[in-house]
Amino acid sequence: MKQQPKATPPRWATRFLHWYCRPRLLEDLEGDLNEYFGRNVARKGIRSARLIYILDVLKFLRPYTIRKIEFFHFFIHWIMIGSYFKTSRRSLVRNKLFSLINIVGLAVSMSVGLLVISIVSDLYSYDDFQDKKDRTYRIITKTVENGQTSETNLASTSIRVGEKIKESVPAIEDVTAMRVGFSGDAKVSNSTVPIEATWADNSFLKVFKFPLLKGDLETALKEPQSLVLTEKTAEKLFGESDALGKTVRFDSTIYTVTGVVQNVPKLSHINFQALISLSSIDAGHKDADLHSWANIWQNYVYVTLPEPIDATKLQPALDRLSKQENKTLTNRTVSVSMQPMKDIVLGGSLMNNIGPTFAPPVMWTLCGLAIVVILSACFNYTNLSVARSMRRSREVGIRKIIGAQKSHVLGQFMAESVIIALLALVFSFALFMVLRKEFLGLDKHIADVFSLNISIQNILYFLLLAVITGIAAGLMPALFFSKMNALHVMKDASSMKIFRRVGIRKVLIVVQFTLSLIFIAATLIGYNQYKGLVTFNLGFKTENIINLRLQGNKGNILAKELAQIPAVKGISQSMMITSLGSKHGTNLTYKTDSTLVWENQVDEHYLPLHQHQFLAGQNFTARPEKGKESEIIVNQQVLKRFNIADQNPEKALGKIVFVSGQQLAIVGVVKDFHYGSLENRIEPVMFRYSSEPDRYLNVKIVSQDLPATLESIQKVWRKLDKVHELDAKIYDEQIEEAYAQFSLILKIIGFIAFLAICIASLGLFGMVVFTTETKLKEISIRKVLGASETGLIYLLCKGFLLLLVISTVIALPVTYLFFDKVVLTKFPYHQAISITDMLGGSLIVMLLAFLLIGSQTVKAARNNPAKVLKSE
Repeated sequence: MKQQPKATPPRWATRFLHWYCRPRLLEDLEGDLNEYFGRNVARKGIRSARLIYILDVLKFLRPYTIRKIEFFHFFIHWIMIGSYFKTSRRSLVRNKLFSLINIVGLAVSMSVGLLVISIVSDLYSYDDFQDKKDRTYRIITKTVENGQTSETNLASTSIRVGEKIKESVPAIEDVTAMRVGFSGDAKVSNSTVPIEATWADNSFLKVFKFPLLKGDLETALKEPQSLVLTEKTAEKLFGESDALGKTVRFDSTIYTVTGVVQNVPKLSHINFQALISLSSIDAGHKDADLHSWANIWQNYVYVTLPEPIDATKLQPALDRLSKQENKTLTNRTVSVSMQPMKDIVLGGSLMNNIGPTFAPPVMWTLCGLAIVVILSACFNYTNLSVARSMRRSREVGIRKIIGAQKSHVLGQFMAESVIIALLALVFSFALFMVLRKEFLGLDKHIADVFSLNISIQNILYFLLLAVITGIAAGLMPALFFSKMNALHVMKDASSMKIFRRVGIRKVLIVVQFTLSLIFIAATLIGYNQYKGLVTFNLGFKTENIINLRLQGNKGNILAKELAQIPAVKGISQSMMITSLGSKHGTNLTYKTDSTLVWENQVDEHYLPLHQHQFLAGQNFTARPEKGKESEIIVNQQVLKRFNIADQNPEKALGKIVFVSGQQLAIVGVVKDFHYGSLENRIEPVMFRYSSEPDRYLNVKIVSQDLPATLESIQKVWRKLDKVHELDAKIYDEQIEEAYAQFSLILKIIGFIAFLAICIASLGLFGMVVFTTETKLKEISIRKVLGASETGLIYLLCKGFLLLLVISTVIALPVTYLFFDKVVLTKFPYHQAISITDMLGGSLIVMLLAFLLIGSQTVKAARNNPAKVLKSE
């Protein structure tokens, strides 16, 4: 019968007792504790006995039991620490090549770490200037349309939510509401300045800390037509003069400046040039449905809770409010909840978000990539340190013979790796400054989102990263050397079984190149997917079309002027530009069924200009007055959603639907096309007629000299509008911009892949150099015995090339499965993964590795055997 293992006290507790207890008390105290432990095991069980033992060890930590610090040992300890640094310095100088490989690898990898630390620090620093950040919450919305199973999550909500909270929830410190979308030309004297403003109620400047430099905090946004400017906007409008009390005209409405606030900090999710009192909307009757429960698209409500904070008490009140107000809706249900202000920037993707947002998975992916690159450099350090163990074994043996303990040897090699990491930090900081500038220039939106400033907090994080990296890099070599047997090493160092560690070294090389190959394959696959997105057949034509934003100008007047340019072959007008991700919808009702359908308001030239394909019917035939439309054109998905005429396009013509209370007849059915982005499947879309949508001109051009044509368009614009800058973009370039986030991610992953390959190649180069150096005598003997150079090169290369083949066999299936089963399932219109995507990176890595290995092995194989063996 197998004997049960004897119960023992926790080892760490016993070590702790040995560490603090005076030697003359230790034997008796430990004996008593072990005796009590044995009794408790019998009486109370092993778990309880161990817990009591730990408590007893801690209980005896008293002044009379604590050993005194002996000055001699303390002095010797610091001498040893000094020797660590001295020995480390000598080792670095003596092994210049390996030191350079380690420092360069760690510097390059840590520079990525510094960049990621700065990015994460910025993301977590958003809105830190708000003194009520920890107890301020945004009300967010979830809406489900009638007949649809999917829900829409919005960062916006109804202003009515804020009003009801003020009325019915007493335990609230303050509530504020704001509305986005104000854009106009501010006219002061003879100058006109385009301004984008936000409507806000009188509590806005109390909930949020945007310091008011001039004006009264209690009344600044109280009265209708009140206007609060930022310092920068006030300077644009009034120069150096005092703006307070002066008037600004937007169209026919005059606003009075009631306050000036400090410029909005960069790391703020709320940004504005000016604030207009929310009561101005009611006073001007600009939105009759402003206070409707269904008006959830442009409004934002924030709640500040009193201290102590208990957010759970508010949610039941919001649930009751949603249930009560949903009785007024017929086509949808709306429910509201709370989102902490500190989670807004990292709160995931909500529709109608204001300010920057950064999905947490993306942030953690960046952190993961940085860690992988740093680990790759740490693997280099570990491999080269263990490989050089034969050279340093006698050094360790002598240290142990003259009295060094295991902890001293461990400390020496850990100190050496930390010193190398700190040296690498100096170079990595210089690289970081270069990377910082390049990163901010990758995309025009990045510089708006991130500052990446160097703060004291970030510098401390940088130092901590260097120390952690040094510990991670040196831990395995330090443990390896500290366990060496001194007498065995001194007696016969050549017989040491250091090659038990060869398996670990090979595993580390395989892991390095496997990760590098995964990055390269992911970059190639991602690039082809991105190219597929921007060249995808959208169901209509975008070639040679320039979309020009009207910015308040009359489209018909501008179209007449542009038509005089020879290169302009057609012009249409539209409310929005499709296939860029933006959406606008309204309810469409067929018989008794109603749901939200996406729309675009266009003129009669739009569909022919973009070459939409008609399956039945024709283009708009009538030109009614504004607000008296009678026709509608739909895509196939509308017929499918409502089952109109059994989805037969010909039979669907003439069927009556209701949109925004108007009765419209279907006069055409177009082939399905992509209205939103390619991340979503094709949805129901309708075209409504408008002679002047007043948003965009779509200009078709045929020109051999595009810059000259754009200059002609610029001249026409300057002639009609001297206030606004021309905003004209080529449609195909807009589509590329719509997927710029994918391009940015690809650039980052591609850059990481490049660094990973460089670092792995550095490590491989170091290992090849060391291996060829240690085998010079073997190579020389083989040459004397008749071995050819080709055979010697094969002998030295085959082990490394085999490791690369193993890396390829592991990396390619993993990458394929990850993209095929995880990533690409989220994109219904993705491209098939090609064999070129998979093998392209492997061939590049193989070629690079072969050049590195070949350069050293050829050199070793061509050495003169007589010079190598003359000392034998």
